[in-house]
Amino acid sequence: MAFDIEMIKQVYNRLPERVEAARKLTGKPLTASEKILYSHLWGTQVDKAFQRGVDYVDFTPDRIACQDATAQMALLQFMQSGKDKVAVPTTVHCDHLIQAKEGADKDLKSANSTSAEVFNFLESVSNKYGIGFWKPGAGIIHQVVLENYAFPGGMMIGTDSHTVNAGGLGMVAIGVGGADAVDVMADMAWELKFPKLIGVKLTGKLNGWTAPKDVILKVAGILTVKGGTGAIIEYFGEGAESMSCTGKGTICNMGAEVGATTSTFGYDESMERYLRATSRDDVADAANQVKEHLTADPEVYANPELYFDELIEIDLDNLTPHVNGPFTPDLATPVAEMKEVAKTNGWPLQVEWGLIGSCTNSSYEDLSRAASIAKQAVDKKLTTKAEFGINPGSEQVRYTADRDGLLSIFEDLNAKIFTNACGPCIGQWAREGADKQEANSIIHSFNRNFSKRADGNPNTHAFVASPEMVAAVAISGRLDFNPITDSLINEEGVEVRLDPPVGLELPTQGFDVEDNGYLAPLEDSSGVEVIVKPDSERLQLLTPFAPWDGQNLMGAKLLIKAHGKCTTDHISMAGPWLRFRGHLDNISNNCLIGAVNAFNQKTNFVKNQLTGEYGGVPDVQRQYKAAGIETVVVGDHNYGEGSSREHAAMEPRHLGVKVVLVKSFARIHETNLKKQGMLGITFANEADYDLIQEDDTFNFIDLAEFAAAKPLTIEIVHADGSTDTVIANHTYNEQQIEWFKEGSALNLIKKQNAS
Repeated sequence: MAFDIEMIKQVYNRLPERVEAARKLTGKPLTASEKILYSHLWGTQVDKAFQRGVDYVDFTPDRIACQDATAQMALLQFMQSGKDKVAVPTTVHCDHLIQAKEGADKDLKSANSTSAEVFNFLESVSNKYGIGFWKPGAGIIHQVVLENYAFPGGMMIGTDSHTVNAGGLGMVAIGVGGADAVDVMADMAWELKFPKLIGVKLTGKLNGWTAPKDVILKVAGILTVKGGTGAIIEYFGEGAESMSCTGKGTICNMGAEVGATTSTFGYDESMERYLRATSRDDVADAANQVKEHLTADPEVYANPELYFDELIEIDLDNLTPHVNGPFTPDLATPVAEMKEVAKTNGWPLQVEWGLIGSCTNSSYEDLSRAASIAKQAVDKKLTTKAEFGINPGSEQVRYTADRDGLLSIFEDLNAKIFTNACGPCIGQWAREGADKQEANSIIHSFNRNFSKRADGNPNTHAFVASPEMVAAVAISGRLDFNPITDSLINEEGVEVRLDPPVGLELPTQGFDVEDNGYLAPLEDSSGVEVIVKPDSERLQLLTPFAPWDGQNLMGAKLLIKAHGKCTTDHISMAGPWLRFRGHLDNISNNCLIGAVNAFNQKTNFVKNQLTGEYGGVPDVQRQYKAAGIETVVVGDHNYGEGSSREHAAMEPRHLGVKVVLVKSFARIHETNLKKQGMLGITFANEADYDLIQEDDTFNFIDLAEFAAAKPLTIEIVHADGSTDTVIANHTYNEQQIEWFKEGSALNLIKKQNAS
């Protein structure tokens, strides 16, 4: 039986009425995404048709999922909200704080020791506030959600950008910051700008070496890292229906890398099969009663160009395997072209590691297809040229794959079976030799490949591919290896070819597990005490941010003008810094240390206008704060791309940064800035970015009249006394302006709960 089945039935009970009301109000057939959005409006009825990309809308998500790194700050905020219990089903998953080094047993034991304080905190808070807790080793959050909580037609939010994985089971699942999660935990409406819609029509059927991963690798190449911003990507067509549920999840998952609000598929037979295979017959039965409302109206898919803001068509019959990277997930190269492209760009051709796993590319199907390639290597007497690492998606997947002999096949190639956790994907990888910072190439089935992300080495060229392609390339040890056309020489000197991968959508003997790692919250939590030691290095209770004084901001100094790509990894690095995710002051020591200073092309080296000397970004900013001087961060396009981590907004706020002025924002980061009482604004004229000089002072001369849809005027005073006037746009609505006035959205929640 499924978790929260009564809640799911309630969603389905209101679905027909709300869909019909939305259809009448809009006067047109509805996409699957629109049906989910309109059926999750805040309130009891649908009474307005919303304009895509324009209207801010209040929603009622069905559930929340938090990974351990972000859960700390989310729950520290919730503890300040004045609520006794979470208002919607919520779970915490311990998957990010487990470093991959020696293998599952040793690594998990080490994590349980080094992060005991954090795990104990999360478990006690979960018990205190009625939250389900998945202990370390239980699995990667998104795979666990897919196996246990996701359901067709539902809406969920999660404090991780890859929450969108649940779209593989027909949800609208959206990555958010912890402050957004707190809104929903505290029984308040969750606000989102009504998304635009991108349709992806899939014709034909995957074959040979081509995998679901190749679909999103292709889409990323088309849309780029910001092409999906503000939009839901909805996949449909015969090609979509022919894919497995976990394959659909893989596609949705990496949709985060194109900036999309989320990605989803309409309900079909593959989802029903997956629900039943994961012991959720009751959900499948309930979904089948309303299945016409769990996918788009027939007219939409018949004439998609009339109903989507943008349409992409991909013929799966002709789609070939891709490898994306390095250093950005949208640099898409067909495998057949890699020889030439790699040579032209001077990428290291020797591949040192192949890593299989990540949020969805660790499903049973993924492991079985990759194992079929590994088995061929063993049978054909091939010696693997690269090292192998495997991260199963969940304990259920790991146990079942072990039972069926899949893991032993990898071990025959000397693979390391890491913990059911994120590990290398998020910088939790103690890779031997990474400190030498030598140029090298690795290939993995993860989603992100930004500089330093996997192993901390800025010269590691990370490439993204399907699990089966990762296996083939790792066996060959060559980035330019094409298994479709190329042969390998085995240990007997014989030339051999790898056959296309084969695998199982679902285990023939069903899934099995002894201990899935779930701990239900206590029924009576009155005796639970959440303890945070005052001298802890890992956890710190929050102090509310100060409200705005209502005056114009004058005399603000430039902290840094960031050049080029500035992701949340650049603003608040992961890796070794993950241990401080629950301690705002300590983790603030990584604030913007990865951002490139436009004036000297160096990282963590900015001018202190008080002294004229150069220093690290956090150090300089702390001096400004001590002097009572507020500051401005200037950025380039798609600022805040990547993870949902709200620390990238909270750290500058904590250190005294008041304004982030950029060419454009990534969606989640812009919202996170707003939630924390920051002023996140964009140049009305992008070329004005070039006006910003190193010694600039900023006067926000009309901030006192801050209002929705009203641009802000900034007087920029240069060191020589000359000035430029810049106009900045913003997307704050009246409610969000109240967050700014109160100092943060959390401050407003506390105020409302106290009244």
